[in-house]
Amino acid sequence: MKLSKLVLTAVVLALFSCAAAFAQSHDHAQHAGVNERGDKVMGFSHEKTTHHFLLTTDGGLIVAEVKDKTDAANLEQIRTHFKHIAQKFAAGDFTAPMLIHDKVPPGVPVMKQLKAEIKYQFEQTELGGKVRINSTNAKAIAAIHEFLRFQISDHQTGDSGKIEKH
Repeated sequence: MKLSKLVLTAVVLALFSCAAAFAQSHDHAQHAGVNERGDKVMGFSHEKTTHHFLLTTDGGLIVAEVKDKTDAANLEQIRTHFKHIAQKFAAGDFTAPMLIHDKVPPGVPVMKQLKAEIKYQFEQTELGGKVRINSTNAKAIAAIHEFLRFQISDHQTGDSGKIEKH
C-alpha cells in the first residue's frame, strides 16, 4: 500500500513538473512571438525602445520611447506608429494589436462597441510618444483597463497594472 502511494505521488509530481515546464516554454514562445511580430507591425525595435502601459482613473496610456536619445529612426517610427494607432483605434480598428498578439486582446470587443465613448489622443514626448485613452463611460474604462493589463502581461513590461493619476 505504501509503495503504491509513493509511486502515485512520484507520478503526480512528474506530471506537475511537465505541465510547469510546458507553460514556461509556451510563455517564452508567446513573448518571443509578440516581440517579433511587434517589431514588424509597429516598425520600431523592442530592444532599442521601452514600452509601457499605464492605467488611469479615466482609461490609460500606451507609452513608447527610445533608449538612446540620438536614435532618430526609432524615435520617428514611434511617433508615426502612435499617430496612426490613435486614428485606427478611434475608428474601432484594432488590427495592429491582433496581429502583434496573434489573437483578439481582452477588452477589444467592448472598446469597438463603445468606440464613440472613448477618446484616443497622440501626444509627443521628448523620447517618443504616447497614446492617451480615456472615457467617462464606466464600461469603456473597464475594457480599457482589461486591454492594458493584457498588454502589460503579454509584452512583459513589468508595469504594475494599478490605477494611478496621470
